[in-house]
Amino acid sequence: MLVKDIHIPTVSFRPDPEARNPWFRVNRVDRVVHYLQKEFLAPHRKDYYFLALVREGCSRHWVDMVPYELLPNRVYFTIPQQVHLKEEAKPMTGTVIGFSEDFLSLEENGFLRGLPLIRNPHNGHELRLSDGDVAFMEDITDKIIAEYRSRQSWQQGMLSAYVRVLLIFLSRLYTEQFSSLEPSSERLLLKRFLACIDQHYIERHEVAAYAELLHISAGHLGDVVREQSGKPAITHIHERLVMEARRLLFHSERAVKEIAFELGFEDASYFNRFFKRLTGQTPAIYRATIREMYH
Repeated sequence: MLVKDIHIPTVSFRPDPEARNPWFRVNRVDRVVHYLQKEFLAPHRKDYYFLALVREGCSRHWVDMVPYELLPNRVYFTIPQQVHLKEEAKPMTGTVIGFSEDFLSLEENGFLRGLPLIRNPHNGHELRLSDGDVAFMEDITDKIIAEYRSRQSWQQGMLSAYVRVLLIFLSRLYTEQFSSLEPSSERLLLKRFLACIDQHYIERHEVAAYAELLHISAGHLGDVVREQSGKPAITHIHERLVMEARRLLFHSERAVKEIAFELGFEDASYFNRFFKRLTGQTPAIYRATIREMYH
């Protein structure tokens, strides 16, 4: 399950050469092995968004060190930068969709980028579907596939409209299943803060640095984040750093010192103390323990 290269490889979006749309692809699979690319059977990141409506399946895979057993009537999804690993290529039945950042960029107002499913603030991967949800998903994916295969005018507009409906529907499920909080200005500030962390966690390790980006005081940011999430703002920054450190320790052979420098720590010994304080283990012990457990 480990990669020999220093970096966890990134799998790029591959358009269907026979399709008209270079930023989007969809496939219906019926009791066939979908993961034909060998790089999917090793730890990797995708540079695109991935959705799978599973009707039948029994394989096991990992996303950010969390194992998932493929279950029927589920939607599985990943966003760019999550580390994904398929343990074994096994048949599945369902619908698989992939689209690139370019596809989202076609939306003039950036609406799709703000959806919970796209931002994925809870680092989720699986959504449960009721019978009614499955019926809706089958209907909308039928429409998407029909439009994807068509040669009619304004295909991109129609395809974007259907995908927009799909992503809004899944974002509702995401909100129901991952968060019960109603949207508010304070909640939106928390989401903006978490999005900033995802973009800048390597070079910015202090709350004041994010407050500057958000054009508010560090005290106000800290108060809102603690009220909305139950955790101090600095904890979110540290958790993001630890998550990336864990990814690299688990999936790569990179030395601890190299990981420390990549994550913006100038002193490797401080990184060791930081990691141990948050996890209870040194990076080296964590790496040995997690590999012993899962390999």
